[in-house]
Amino acid sequence: MHRFDLLVVGDANPDVIMGPLRTDLEFGQREQLADSGVLTLGGSGAITAAGAARLGLKVAMAGRVGDDAAGRFVREALEERGVDTGALRIDPALPTPLTTVLTRDGDRAIITSPGTLAAITADDVPPELLAVSRHVHSSSYFLLPKLAPALPALLRTARGHGATTSVDTNDDPAGAWEVGNLLGETDFLLPNAAEASRLTGADDAREGARQLAAGGPAVVVKDGADGAFAHRDGQVVTAAGLRSEAVDTVGAGDSFNAGFLAGVLAGLPLETALRCGIVCGGFSVRARGGTDGQATWDDVLVHLERTGSELA
Repeated sequence: MHRFDLLVVGDANPDVIMGPLRTDLEFGQREQLADSGVLTLGGSGAITAAGAARLGLKVAMAGRVGDDAAGRFVREALEERGVDTGALRIDPALPTPLTTVLTRDGDRAIITSPGTLAAITADDVPPELLAVSRHVHSSSYFLLPKLAPALPALLRTARGHGATTSVDTNDDPAGAWEVGNLLGETDFLLPNAAEASRLTGADDAREGARQLAAGGPAVVVKDGADGAFAHRDGQVVTAAGLRSEAVDTVGAGDSFNAGFLAGVLAGLPLETALRCGIVCGGFSVRARGGTDGQATWDDVLVHLERTGSELA
């Protein structure tokens, strides 16, 4: 019997979000001011896990943090949001990752100190968790160099236990965008539009999604204010964006992931699951950071009923 709806494998760290900057970032010991700053739960995996728990799913998080104040902050923030952290191991030697996000004009620059991310391996994911989870999601593929080569086998094991799987690669700091045989072992690939293009070298996201889907997964592309689309079995499904006044967009894609996966696990049609993701991404941008504005399942249902979305 499944114990968890969702197991998230990946990154968890504090985010320090500053902005918006009014000018280019200056060095030379120049003091620059921003309108706001916030310390909050970050990491693509952690934001997805928190968002899924907010939607009512039973969620576990696997990975590593350091034996430091930042690691304690991350564990407490996840636990406060209802995420099981039993498999979020404490590394005695490496620090918890830290990310600084600088925002300006609707865009952002992201600087991450990897810390424990460089040490996470498949051994950090307890086999028993793979056996008792309905779905396994992995985030930030390119930030996990020791886990990445073993991830296809890990996902294959989860699928052998009857789980479905998904991956959000996020950005590749090295710019290589190589995923090996990963596509054949994941049911859903969840890039944004820029990532869909970069993963394939395609000129546009729709062509990139088509090429990625040829490798096996349903490819679900987050397209910002334009909504989202999915390429599966040669068919393209689209869903329009949700009008939201954005405070900041940090973590919106990760909240989309949570909503989309909740829709999939609820057995909803693909287009409706896309709308679930869009609602969750849209709610996320209404507050600073990736988790404070996350939607509840009631929020999602109200939107679906208002738009006449198919619920079965």
